Amino acid sequence: MAGTLLAAPRNQRIDENPPVVAAHSDHLALRPAPIKPEWIIRGTPLARIADHSTSTDEASSTAVWDCTAGEFRWYFGWDETVVIQEGEVHVTAEDGTERLLKAGDIAYFRGGTWATWRVDDYVRKIAFLRKPFPEPLATLYRIRNALRSPSAKRVLG
Repeated sequence: MAGTLLAAPRNQRIDENPPVVAAHSDHLALRPAPIKPEWIIRGTPLARIADHSTSTDEASSTAVWDCTAGEFRWYFGWDETVVIQEGEVHVTAEDGTERLLKAGDIAYFRGGTWATWRVDDYVRKIAFLRKPFPEPLATLYRIRNALRSPSAKRVLG
């Protein structure tokens, strides 16, 4: 985990996950994160990533990612919400919808989908990734949420 830890109690073990992980995104060490050559459509985009944090159950993580000019397909294996920090990217979803994402924009990409990214100069994002539940567990979760809804409480009474 990268980041600055905030005042851990003296009795806390070093190997425990800290309750707060904080860092300025400009101070995280970016390392090469090459885009798969078969995904590249045009140019020679160079991507880098810096891990910020991972949840205790390893089902979610936060990272900083940047990329130079180029066009490529990208597969989102996990649900991903991005916040563009710098630059911009033209995104085309599988259904053909196109969006221009620029600094300050937030976008969500559903896990298991592809999108085409065209970076004309440079883009930097913070990525919040969440591993989707396996379908049987997701169904149970939706049932639980439905039972918690106000209308279900009125019916069940």
